[in-house]
Amino acid sequence: MACRRLLLVGEGNFSFAAALSENLDTSSVLTATCLQHPADLARDPVARENLQRLRERGTEVRFGVDCTQLADAFGLHDREFDRIYFNFPHCGRKAGVAKNRELLAKFFQSCADILAEEGEVHVALCRGQGGTPADNPQREWHNSWQVVAMAALGGLILSDVHPFSCEAVPGYRCTGYRSQDKSFHVEGALNHIFTRSLPFEVSQPRIFRIKLGDQWFSFPEPEALVGKLNRGFLEACSYHPVKTINEKLIAELGKAFPLKRLKCSFPLLLQEGTSVLPSWNCDILSAAFWITLCEDNSNSESLTGGTTQDMEDFLVSFSELSLPRSPGKDGKEVNEGICGQPKVCLRPSLLVHVQAVIQAPDFLPGSLHILSGPVFQKCHILPFTMPAFHETLLILGFNQNLKDGCLQSLMDYLKGILDSLLTQTLLEGSKLSSVEFVLQPNRKDYMICMKSHNFGPDCAKDLIIGSVTASATSIIHKDQCFLFVSINLDLLAMLVSGISDWRILWTFDNRFLKNFVSGKTEPFKSYSLYPPCYVHDVSFWLDEKKGFDELEFHNVARAVSQNTVISIQFLSRFHHPKTKQVSLCYRLTYQTCDKALTQQQVASMQSQFRKEIQQRLHVTLR
Repeated sequence: MACRRLLLVGEGNFSFAAALSENLDTSSVLTATCLQHPADLARDPVARENLQRLRERGTEVRFGVDCTQLADAFGLHDREFDRIYFNFPHCGRKAGVAKNRELLAKFFQSCADILAEEGEVHVALCRGQGGTPADNPQREWHNSWQVVAMAALGGLILSDVHPFSCEAVPGYRCTGYRSQDKSFHVEGALNHIFTRSLPFEVSQPRIFRIKLGDQWFSFPEPEALVGKLNRGFLEACSYHPVKTINEKLIAELGKAFPLKRLKCSFPLLLQEGTSVLPSWNCDILSAAFWITLCEDNSNSESLTGGTTQDMEDFLVSFSELSLPRSPGKDGKEVNEGICGQPKVCLRPSLLVHVQAVIQAPDFLPGSLHILSGPVFQKCHILPFTMPAFHETLLILGFNQNLKDGCLQSLMDYLKGILDSLLTQTLLEGSKLSSVEFVLQPNRKDYMICMKSHNFGPDCAKDLIIGSVTASATSIIHKDQCFLFVSINLDLLAMLVSGISDWRILWTFDNRFLKNFVSGKTEPFKSYSLYPPCYVHDVSFWLDEKKGFDELEFHNVARAVSQNTVISIQFLSRFHHPKTKQVSLCYRLTYQTCDKALTQQQVASMQSQFRKEIQQRLHVTLR
């Protein structure tokens, strides 16, 4: 067993160190420190006795150690602590919350220098001091020590919190009330456990190069999708919860229908004019990520920001793209825009591939054809909408005389599967989510809706996780009708595993996947608790000639903030009585789900956002 190094800072009478040392296993090494010098403790009989016990056990004791300057106390060869404990930190005397917040901030920043990569920082605080919902009662934010926000300054996130019990450490006596040798109340105290978060990195969009015919083209990935292309969540080697949900869904469907699983070799890039979409959602292409391909004559065939090996499969999916063709002067077809800049988009739904599937020579009426893959859409910033997600498309062809029976049979069976998935990870005390098929005004299409009561008021309303579309006959299969069922796998995985934030599905933090076992649906336990929110307002004058694209406003916020903006609220509209100009005011709320985010970082993002909307949306800041 590897040696585990423990560090105690801010020890007063060393009673915690002495008690802890009695219960350590042989693989743990304890170092106890305090700010005082030996002479300061000479008159404290309790401290002298505890120090004697520690020395008898061979525990290292250091004096004069400033918890805000830990790197100075330990050499480079003597760092990498697996756990750092700081019980009931306080500046002393009648220090207010601001002084104690400053102490915490400097302590956490100091910990970052000596904490092992997977180490923990344990901070015990009295009732209400932390300022998190775990406190009972919870203080107002400005009157708390804001422990999570202070930890973020050291790149740390709150990963667990539980009651602090002195009884669990026999012999521990809390002292130091107002810098005196007096105990203080620890009823309702909490132990906060912090871990390192992945750092924020300025991610530049990668440049992709693709070959169409004999020519090479390049394009940058959309800023709002940085880190979301080519992730391989559905690949054979993956045990991502999105894949697990998809496999279980397909396995259950296979019990009732003959299946034909299709390899998603269709291009991610879609040419303009291709669309087979539900009539109630026919404007989906207007929210697509449109891309302009630029002719690229460089000799290198590598990619910026990634190795050729990493992106090989991604290039294959792009290379199958056929550009729009139009007749030339001699009657022959030519690639429209090849000499210019062809306009394509990332597919916004797998429904755009329907015609290619049903017109394929090996299409089998009566079999359920299944296609799964990632799709991309611009969308407003809302709790359960996402610019990138994984979709499963079910395609069923049948004799048009059997339409009503096939439709009802498929929906009934699908409802049973979804209900079963939702109950597999239902925690005790949780309310069961319900699945409904809501008929649309055209009287032939349905939306698949779920209502979950476990994510708070934002999810109390129906969440649309998919659609059922009935189609007319095709040119090839004149006697056949078709049903197309589209399911948002990411949203389904969130509902099944109790994941309240879609962004965590895309994290690069390995702790997310460690929560899951291959092939099993598991309830998700967050490793980043109670992240603080930061609120900023922005107001600007509109350019009447240019107009205002609110969807692009949200898209810019998502890109600039690296997906840390979780809410955009419209506050007011002002019409100037003299100039006739119109001003809009919005409120942006920043919060992360897997990283440490500081107030300073948010201020920088907000400043950049103001610059970007001024340039891209042609507004004048107020």
